[in-house]
Amino acid sequence: MKKALLFLMVCFMVAGFSSAAAAADVKMVLATGGTAGTYYPFGGAMAKIWNSKIPGMNVTAQATGASVENVRLVNRGEAELAIVQSDTIDFAFNAKEAFKEKLTKMAVLATLYPEVIQVVVRGDSKIDSFDGLKGMKIGVGAPGSGTEANFRQLSDGFGLKKGDAKEQYLSFAESAEQFKDKHIDAFVVTAGIPNAAIMDIGTQHSVRILNIADDKAALITKKYPFLSPFTIPANTYKGQTNAIKTLAVNAVLIISTEAKDDVAYNIVKTLFENQSELAAAHAKGKELNLKTASSGVSIPFHPGAVKYYKEKGLMK
Repeated sequence: MKKALLFLMVCFMVAGFSSAAAAADVKMVLATGGTAGTYYPFGGAMAKIWNSKIPGMNVTAQATGASVENVRLVNRGEAELAIVQSDTIDFAFNAKEAFKEKLTKMAVLATLYPEVIQVVVRGDSKIDSFDGLKGMKIGVGAPGSGTEANFRQLSDGFGLKKGDAKEQYLSFAESAEQFKDKHIDAFVVTAGIPNAAIMDIGTQHSVRILNIADDKAALITKKYPFLSPFTIPANTYKGQTNAIKTLAVNAVLIISTEAKDDVAYNIVKTLFENQSELAAAHAKGKELNLKTASSGVSIPFHPGAVKYYKEKGLMK
C-alpha cells in the first residue's frame, strides 16, 4: 500500500514538474515605451491577459525608447513582441527615414488603436484647408519625429513643397506655448484624442482642427498605406460642434517572424476574446476594434494572425 502511495506521489510530482516546464515553454519580451507613456502600461495590461489565459505563456512588458528602438529589438531577436507606430514599421521594412537597411524579421499581429494627425489653427483663422498653410509658421514636431513625417506626408498630398511653409521644429508642449503667444500660426500633433496640449489651449483660446476632405484622404492613403481615415467625434474638444475628418497612424502589435504560428494565433485570439478585461485595465483597450485590426499597415501579417482573421471573415 505504501509503495502504491509513494508511486502515485512520484507520478503527481513528475506531472507537476512537467506542467511547470510547459509553462516556461513560451517566454517572450514585449517591447513597449517609456514608463510615463501609453505603450508601457497598455503593454503590461496585455501581457497580464496572455499570461493568465494562455497555458504556458510568459510575456514580460519591457520599458524602451518606443517605436524605432522596438523595431530594432525585434529584428535583433532581443524582443519577440513590440508595440510600434504603423509608419515606423513601414520605414524600417523599406529602409526609409531613420533606417539605412531593411528590417524584415517582423510581422503584424493587430492594429491596436489610432494615433490621430491633428492640424490645429486658431478659431478665427481664415485657413480652412491644409494647403492654406503655405507661407505660414507651423510647428511640425521635433526633428525626425513621427509628427514631422506625418506633416511631410500631408504636404505631399496637398502639393506643398519643403519651404512652402515656415516650418518650426517644436515639441507638442513648445508648439502649444508658441501658439498661445501667437509666434506660430498652426501646429501638428499626432497623438491619441483628446490631446492634452490642444485641450489646454482650448481653455483660453478658440481653436479649430483642419478637416481633410475624402478625396485628399484617399489620395494620401493610397501613397502612404500605413495611414488610414479617421473621424474625430463632435465635442471631443471645447467648441468643436462638428465631427472632423482627418487621418491617423496606428499603434500596432508586431511579432518576430520566427514565432510559431500557433503562438501568434493564440496571442491574437486571446487579445480579442478578453477585450472587456483589457478595457477595464487600460482606457486604450476600449479602442481595440476587431473590424479594423487587420488593416492600416503596409507590412505582412504573421500567418498565425491571418488564420484568426480568416476565421472571423476579415481576410480572404
